[in-house]
Amino acid sequence: MALRARATARERGPSPEVARVLLMEDDVTARLALQAILQASGYAVDSAASAAEAMEKLERQQYALVLCGGEAGDECRRVINHARAQEYKPATAHFTASGGEGKRPKSGKMLIEPQDVPALLTKIADLLADRAAGRERRNMRRRRLEPVAAAR
Repeated sequence: MALRARATARERGPSPEVARVLLMEDDVTARLALQAILQASGYAVDSAASAAEAMEKLERQQYALVLCGGEAGDECRRVINHARAQEYKPATAHFTASGGEGKRPKSGKMLIEPQDVPALLTKIADLLADRAAGRERRNMRRRRLEPVAAAR
C-alpha cells in the first residue's frame, strides 16, 4: 500500500511550490503552536527565538513572509527592518497573541489574535498575495524600462 502511494505521488509530477515563512517569536509555546498551525496549513516554516537568529536565517534563505511576534517590540522592529532591506522583498508582519494595547508597532500592520486560526490564515494568505502582486508590478515596470531589442 505504501508503494502505491509513492508511485501515485511520482506520477502526479512535482509538487507545487509552498510559501516559505520565517517565524520569530520569543515565547516557545506560542512559537511552536504557530509553527504547527502554519505547517499544517501547507507553509514551509523556519522559526527563530531571537532577532539575531532570525536575521541570520534571513541571510541564508529567502522567505515569502517574515512574521514577528511576542512582546519584544524592539527586536521585532529590527527583524522586520532587516527583512525589508533584503533584495527579494518578503512580506512582513508583526503579530500579538494578547492584543496588548500600547505595544502595537508604529507601522500599524498588526495581525489578529491567533486564537482565531481561520482569520489568521486568511491574513497570511492576503499578505502573500499582496507580496506577489507587488513583485509582479515591479517586474512589469522593469520590463517597460528595458530597451526593446531591434527585430531582425
